[in-house]
Amino acid sequence: MYTGLLHSHKLFVTLFLVHYLVKTILLFSNQVKLESYAKKTKVVEMIISFFFLATGVGLIFTGEGGMPSQFYIKLAMVFASIPLAIVGFKKSNKVLAAIAILLIIGSYGMAEMIKGAKKEEKKEAMEEVRNGGVVLTGIELYKKNCENCHGAEGNAGVSGAKDLSISTLSTADKKVIVSKGKGNMTAYDGILNASEINSVVEYIETLKK
Repeated sequence: MYTGLLHSHKLFVTLFLVHYLVKTILLFSNQVKLESYAKKTKVVEMIISFFFLATGVGLIFTGEGGMPSQFYIKLAMVFASIPLAIVGFKKSNKVLAAIAILLIIGSYGMAEMIKGAKKEEKKEAMEEVRNGGVVLTGIELYKKNCENCHGAEGNAGVSGAKDLSISTLSTADKKVIVSKGKGNMTAYDGILNASEINSVVEYIETLKK
């Protein structure tokens, strides 16, 4: 469910941004065309805005807990952009319209910061373990890095995590995904070394039913 919501949210965010970019350009260049465009797309705009917010809220309740502070900043930017955009274009206020667009663009950048912050946190945690002279086994690496989303048996599905207990991927493919990441999953290249990736994938193989 989370994966579907994530892709849907990205789609509606993109549509919202494109729609308001067009309106912003028209606001600054041709008021008559803006009024015509706004009238023709009024219902579409309402639908996009609704699903933009609905999918965003859905991600909050179906995603992984313990969100970093940047997530809430991003959320505030997104929620602030919609009323600002509505008022800005209704009143033909170029400043408010421009701020709304900048907030949406900024939320994209914040999303990337969140991914980076999560990866850096995991990297620091692993470096601390290694500096303590501890060598983690496959199951220990899994519990530390994977269990939060995949679950103890590999089938928790938190934040759209794939069900490892029924995975048909080859060992080689699993190593690539762990290393490079996929979808909402963190890329562990730089967090785990080659030996640790091999160990955690070997343990993941034992989860298959």
